Amino acid sequence: MKPAALLTLFCALLGAQTWTPLFDGKTLDGWEVCNGYAAYKVEDGAIVGTTAEGSPNSFLCTKREYGDFILELETKTDPALNSGIQIRSHRYPDEGPIRVFEKGKWVERKVPKGRVYGYQVEIANEKSGASGGIYDEARRAWLHNIASDPVASKAFRDNQWNRYRIEARGDTIRVWVNGVPCAHLTDAADLSGFIALQVHAYKGEKPAQVRWRNIRIQDLGRHQWRRIWDGKAWSGWKHNGAGLAEIVDGAFRLRSKNDDPRIAMVLSERSFRDLTLRLKFKILKGNSGVFVRTDPANYAAYEVEVDAEARTGGFWETGPNGRKWVAGPEDNAAVHAGEWNEMTASLHGHRIVFHINGVKTLELPGDTAGRLEGVIGLQAHGAKRPTEVWFKEIEVLEPAR
Repeated sequence: MKPAALLTLFCALLGAQTWTPLFDGKTLDGWEVCNGYAAYKVEDGAIVGTTAEGSPNSFLCTKREYGDFILELETKTDPALNSGIQIRSHRYPDEGPIRVFEKGKWVERKVPKGRVYGYQVEIANEKSGASGGIYDEARRAWLHNIASDPVASKAFRDNQWNRYRIEARGDTIRVWVNGVPCAHLTDAADLSGFIALQVHAYKGEKPAQVRWRNIRIQDLGRHQWRRIWDGKAWSGWKHNGAGLAEIVDGAFRLRSKNDDPRIAMVLSERSFRDLTLRLKFKILKGNSGVFVRTDPANYAAYEVEVDAEARTGGFWETGPNGRKWVAGPEDNAAVHAGEWNEMTASLHGHRIVFHINGVKTLELPGDTAGRLEGVIGLQAHGAKRPTEVWFKEIEVLEPAR
């Protein structure tokens, strides 16, 4: 083999990821039961989970946590039983309550100490059409239900082994069942956690079983949040001169200036292409927005709407040729009025997803307007709509170093 060919092969081998078994086919070493009292045992090279009368949801959890990974396994389940594969999951350290968004409003829900929660890749049956979707166990419920997808909903087969492939990279989770693309989720609530195999609570006359085998993983490292503003000085940021902008208690405080109709704007010096941005905001009055992919010359941008009354988390496009209001909620149901709120804006290519306090407010799988790069802007309206808004803890998602 020629030296050039050897070098190419060597580089390819270096870049290749290694598959690691999560189950040795003989024992449950490396796993532990969390919640419930369903039975887990090894039989014919597979993990077998069997329902127990009166048991709540049970989980067989890895003792190790994972961040970014590719997970592959095969599963076969009794069609009468619901099951799932937990990824990036955790256990509540204390008894609730937790605040969750249900049916368009915030409610408090009590959770027991130690309860497993987090992303669950669904295992159900052919009739449900939900296998391969993503459910947020013991927290936000369905995140991507594929039951209405005419192709993905038919990928799973009853009474046979089904192949699952799950890829988690940064804030993106994708699922394939028997080679068919199913869920495609953009969500940054959890970036790492344990993997678990669920036996759902069950009320059938006879015990039901679910099996898993050939469980293997490629560990791809992990992502982490990195602050792009220190909360203390103007380094890396600049005020455009209109309105009032100051640093107070680790936050940018932006206000309208009396008799000045111009908007106040704080701009990052750094420009970004693909990014996932996270920050906290508090709007006390008026109208504001977080600008991404912004042209600092004319403020043409994609804007995540921030408003004291409505539409927060929606998508507004500014600039000479901007489309103005594009899509998003008409209300402010996801916002905690007068409090600090968390915003996440994920822009990767033309896929755009916004969240407010973990509630998805916008998803454009393929926006084609074409803005792909620009600075970040923090805005407050002028005197015609008096505004006061605060921003802090501004960070972006990056691979861990």
